[in-house]
Amino acid sequence: MANIVFCWELGAALGHAGRLKALARPLRARGHEVSFVLRDLVHTRRLLADTGIPVYQAPLWLHRVEGLPPGEASLADILLACGWLDADAMAGLVDGWRNLLSALHADVVVGDYAPAALLAARSLGIASSAVGAGFQIPPAGPLPPLRDWEAVPQARMAATEARVLATANAVLARHGAAPYARAADLLRGDVPLLCTWPELDPWGRAGTDERWFGSTIGGAGADMPAWPDGDGPRVFAYLRGPHPEHGAMLDALARAGCRTLSYLPDVAAGAAPPFAHPLIAWAAGPVALDMALRESAFAICHAGESTVSQSLLAGVPLLMLPRTAESFLTARCVRRLGAGINVNEMARPLDWDAVVGRMLEERDFRAAAQAFARRHAEFAADRQAETIAGVLEGLVRRPAAVPVPR
Repeated sequence: MANIVFCWELGAALGHAGRLKALARPLRARGHEVSFVLRDLVHTRRLLADTGIPVYQAPLWLHRVEGLPPGEASLADILLACGWLDADAMAGLVDGWRNLLSALHADVVVGDYAPAALLAARSLGIASSAVGAGFQIPPAGPLPPLRDWEAVPQARMAATEARVLATANAVLARHGAAPYARAADLLRGDVPLLCTWPELDPWGRAGTDERWFGSTIGGAGADMPAWPDGDGPRVFAYLRGPHPEHGAMLDALARAGCRTLSYLPDVAAGAAPPFAHPLIAWAAGPVALDMALRESAFAICHAGESTVSQSLLAGVPLLMLPRTAESFLTARCVRRLGAGINVNEMARPLDWDAVVGRMLEERDFRAAAQAFARRHAEFAADRQAETIAGVLEGLVRRPAAVPVPR
């Protein structure tokens, strides 16, 4: 039996931890030792409480990087802001990962948006796999632009990508490990496993030889949905704060007579809610999303891939308030499917009453979401997790890319 370490380093929301939870369970049932090394130990605590799997704090970049060009043109710019500008700085972070992986006697490292963990695994000769949505596992080539609607100089794109690659390879050289061929390798690991569908891939890879496994679903909350009293349409909202438009949006929902159940981790932890009204209920913990969606006219979220996937599989349209480049691109995919509204593609100031009215009245949104659900009607989350577990088991016997003494 093997020691398999699941790592989450970059990005926010519970979807990362939920995906790792779902993938870890079948491996543990097969007798492997499993551990989590996570970015967030607080908001994930209740989510992972029933697993009995040990959880450790991930080494994280805690500093501000100065002098970067304005705007993020590609994933390379995101990595530069997370410390990949300087090899000496990153060496310390990677040493933290190396020490953890060695202490846990890792045989396989599974990274969910965890480039430093994957690099540390390579430096130790440990086989690795990247799992996750399309955004965080880029195509095997030059990194695509984040803002394909803007003209970004190719020279700048190439320079930032080269800088990230040079930093990674300088750290690998310190440990006698083979270099990466391209910057995308930092995020792909030895075996990239795309836990999404081509319709939701921001990089447009439909028809390539990538392996598509569908979204990993298994991190749903356990709390039963408790809706406000009344007879208006039910709306489920998974929010993260603070956000300048939460109050105006919730106010419009209340004016429309919607009975809204919202889970916002900060409110669940004791913070004041951004809006108070008898038609707005605040969940005390992660809600059983499948049950909440079953009863919802539409769902609201910040376009995290996990929530989006579960909503579409349930045939439920989405109102999305993306907060990051990743979530914007996901929301754009949903809007292009016709299954919801991406408010960040709309001019400000927003007429929230009109937006909520469209979600309630335009039948095309639900029709598009239901069409997606029919296309993937045979998808089963348990079967998907078992399939990926089999791939990860195969890595136990796979020769590492660069075996080095440990």
